[in-house]
Amino acid sequence: MVIDPEGRIAFANAECEVLLNMSERAMRGQPVDSVLTAPGGPSRRDNQGFSAFDAEIEIVRGGRVMVDYIEARVPDHAGWRSITLHHGATSRRMGQSVDRASAARAAVGAAAMLAHEIKNPLSGIRGAAQLLAGGGNDELTTLITTEVDRIAALIDRMQDFTDTRPLSLHPENIYPLLDHARRVALAGFARHVTIDERFDPSLPPVLTDRDAILQVVLNLIKNATEAMVGQADARITLATAYRHGMAVSPAPGRPRQPLPIEICVIDNGPGAPEDIADHLFDPFVSGKPEGQGLGLALVDKLVRDMGGIVQYAREGSPPQSVFRILLPRGSA
Repeated sequence: MVIDPEGRIAFANAECEVLLNMSERAMRGQPVDSVLTAPGGPSRRDNQGFSAFDAEIEIVRGGRVMVDYIEARVPDHAGWRSITLHHGATSRRMGQSVDRASAARAAVGAAAMLAHEIKNPLSGIRGAAQLLAGGGNDELTTLITTEVDRIAALIDRMQDFTDTRPLSLHPENIYPLLDHARRVALAGFARHVTIDERFDPSLPPVLTDRDAILQVVLNLIKNATEAMVGQADARITLATAYRHGMAVSPAPGRPRQPLPIEICVIDNGPGAPEDIADHLFDPFVSGKPEGQGLGLALVDKLVRDMGGIVQYAREGSPPQSVFRILLPRGSA
């Protein structure tokens, strides 16, 4: 919403109407403090920026709502302000970041141990099965080699967690990378899904690792595609935005770091089961019958290695699944 110099609402978009359960016509001309209570008290009127992450606001027609609240000056319009509200993520509370990092470290240790202890015997089993082939038990030996290969592939995925080398972070134009990820997905696993783009054309460079961000985005697109199997209107949207004032603390006692670059992978699927929505990024948690629970955990690890955070939320009307990545800005 946009606030005039007198503190009254001059404009509110459709998403704001849905969130606040009030039409723009009813809000227009009203003092903003009569429609919602900003985090920590009345809306600021000192022309300074303000943001609150995962904050609770009180709205006139809806009780209390958890949101990310960003209040900023409107450039070139003295006294005017914008207030941006994002639904608070249901799965990525900053208070959980330390616990999730600990879980990821535990997964690193487990992956290293399993890789060492299991892969060598698997090679022997596969070799023995190949030697037995042709002796009248081809169906059985084929089953053995297929299952061995499946277990080996799982171990390979777990070994992704054991790579603790720092990423090579550089300022990158995110759009060629997103376009590449989109084309790879459409040429393969997402060929039957519509992938739209909703980009902020003025987004500055993002501080990232090219290979890591491609892997993250492809993993999220694949996750969304698998969640919509058999859905006739399956649609994914890649979106970007610049979030003024967004800053988080990577760990207790450490200074807050600006994370203004937002990349979203949005799908119109059914969303994560409620009983695991708060643990989607934990290792070995999956809502898929055949899932290993490693894809989103790896996404979380790579995003943290790039200095950012990743969130999951159900937003909009009708609700959509939103995976939101927040990353630092690179120098121009």
